[in-house]
Amino acid sequence: MNYSTVSMPGMMDTVLNIGLNDETVEGLAKATDNPRFAWDSYRRLLDMFGEVVLGIPHEDFEKRFDKVKENANAKSDVDLTVDELKILCDEYKQVYKEQNQYFPSDPYEQLHACVKAVFGSWMTPRAVKYREINNIRNLIGTATNIQTMVFGNLGDDSGTGVAFSRNPSTGENVMYGEYLINAQGEDVVAGKLYVLSFGHIINQNAR
Repeated sequence: MNYSTVSMPGMMDTVLNIGLNDETVEGLAKATDNPRFAWDSYRRLLDMFGEVVLGIPHEDFEKRFDKVKENANAKSDVDLTVDELKILCDEYKQVYKEQNQYFPSDPYEQLHACVKAVFGSWMTPRAVKYREINNIRNLIGTATNIQTMVFGNLGDDSGTGVAFSRNPSTGENVMYGEYLINAQGEDVVAGKLYVLSFGHIINQNAR
């Protein structure tokens, strides 16, 4: 993950599930007794590492994703089975080959590359523009936060979200937040999926 002295939501790059490869994904599946979760985490790493670290266009992965979903008659990623996620991982590896890029199996090599990428994201056009718009000045750069995280994609009893003590849009003094079930944090902040409000989870739990 990443860290800045001033909050810049969604501006800095993030890579999740570092350390997974063709061997460790099997170990994660066995340790959790949840192979679908393991292979879902692996496909996420292949996607994020390729885009954030190596600069492979996200559209290249998205096209493969759409192809696998179409063949599986699936509406979203949560509808894919273990075998279909394995196929998706193979499709993502083909993207690397087509781009003449290399996905390192060594977890430490993955980690070092991700740290460099997060530092580099400080000067991406979107991060620079965000600081200009919000008059954020006199900062020399960002830090990189490496941490163990709770998995939100373990199943329908897991999730991920963001919470604020005030409404960030209006400033209203009310608890505000958004979340997704069976997902990981990047799904919420990237704006690629329809998120649910905290009010929805309260009603859902009441039922």
